Amino acid sequence: MIPRPHENPVVITGAGGFVGRHLAERLVQEGVPVIASDLRDPNIAGTRFVPCDIRDRAGCEQLVQSARTVYHVASMVQTKQSGAEPVWAVNHGGTRNLLAASQAQGVQRFVYVSSASVVYQGKDIEHGDESLPYAQASQAPYADSKIAAERDVLAAQGQKGLVTCAIRPHVIYGPGDGRFLPAIMRRAQSGALRFGVGRENKLSDFTYIDNLIDSLLLADRRLTEDPSLGGRAWFVTNGEPMGFWDFVDRVLVAMNLPKIKGRIPYSIAYGLAALAERVSSVLGTDAGPENGFTRFAVRYMCTHHYFSIERARRDLGYQPAVSIDEGIRRTVAQMAA
Repeated sequence: MIPRPHENPVVITGAGGFVGRHLAERLVQEGVPVIASDLRDPNIAGTRFVPCDIRDRAGCEQLVQSARTVYHVASMVQTKQSGAEPVWAVNHGGTRNLLAASQAQGVQRFVYVSSASVVYQGKDIEHGDESLPYAQASQAPYADSKIAAERDVLAAQGQKGLVTCAIRPHVIYGPGDGRFLPAIMRRAQSGALRFGVGRENKLSDFTYIDNLIDSLLLADRRLTEDPSLGGRAWFVTNGEPMGFWDFVDRVLVAMNLPKIKGRIPYSIAYGLAALAERVSSVLGTDAGPENGFTRFAVRYMCTHHYFSIERARRDLGYQPAVSIDEGIRRTVAQMAA
């Protein structure tokens, strides 16, 4: 479709990332003018790049000055307990800057990509819904900072005409993913992925990227039609909870690789993860890329954490269009190409 030049653009922060790029490409396909923002130009065809470090309030003001909707996707993932300062500066400080800038510049809607981890307290969550309170006990800088950011986003509802909401996905995967499935595939192909963690079969939710993008577009559309829906958060997943290692096995089968051979007990895995974090702290590598082996990740894999998407169905008209198996097939095919 051809963009409508009279229409104010939407802004996407973190457009160079996995979710941001998919969102920008979808909006371009639908003929929506898009300002793609990140620290470096993501080179997304059909978008206009505006660089912005969201820790800079003045830069945020310039970024959103003509926008009708801000999709705030940018965040820093850090599940180690140490090295929290930059995570808070980006995830919470950056969100506060964008909210203030959006209010000052007359932005109409603010759609925040949050995380299901905001309600995770290290214990089982089964069919969790939006009535769950925010986690009281610290789990990791990422989750803690996302809680603070989401609180501010929802509290900003109606202030200076801004309508806000938060979307809470869980374990996002799909073509273009640079973290989750590629890490599994690398370990499997190297022969290092032989054992899972935890003896019990705890269920997890997963979210295929196209389904998440559907929910973000639906949120903007529904807030336009009915601003009274603002100030809410919605869990958005595939609605197909399964064991974490069952999911991994499905990926391995799709890759024509052997399934997981066995499981390492939780206590051993947790102790090893704690040791790995201490070593990382001593070596000063806290802010580097994560390898997925942290105490937070081990707890996550060894507890139930799956959520009801009924509120998103009811309020947004959300319906997962791509199943987990089809999503795995598409992802593996893209990575193998």
